[in-house]
Amino acid sequence: MFRTFASTLALGIALAGAAFAETHEVKMLNKGTDGERMVFEPAFLQVAPGDTVVFVPTDKSHNAETVDGMMPGGVEGFVGKISQEVAFTFDTAGLYGVICKPHYAMGMVMTIEVGEVDAVPSTFFEGRVPKKAKERFDAQLSNL
Repeated sequence: MFRTFASTLALGIALAGAAFAETHEVKMLNKGTDGERMVFEPAFLQVAPGDTVVFVPTDKSHNAETVDGMMPGGVEGFVGKISQEVAFTFDTAGLYGVICKPHYAMGMVMTIEVGEVDAVPSTFFEGRVPKKAKERFDAQLSNL
């Protein structure tokens, strides 16, 4: 009897936590509302651990994917297909860099802050980051 009650209580607590998680939508666009070309909108997003972000290919020929080194260690990222919606649940707190692979050099990037992040990790800009992408990442990171 107690085991059944404990199992039911644990399941209820788990479902209650999931009920508070939010879903956020990010559009992949050829042109944003501010006139900038090749953008994610919004370009910066702050979410809680457990929240899901859905990347919507509002305009064709875009994808969304995480970048190795631009997310917390131990996290397995995601790679969306071209012109396909992709959803990802961000369970681990930290900073995530997201790019559109075909338009990365044109600066099509976004930053997602999961939980509270005090500083940009020193590894965030390791490797090759195109000039326009770095400029946009820097602007987004000023939101921290």
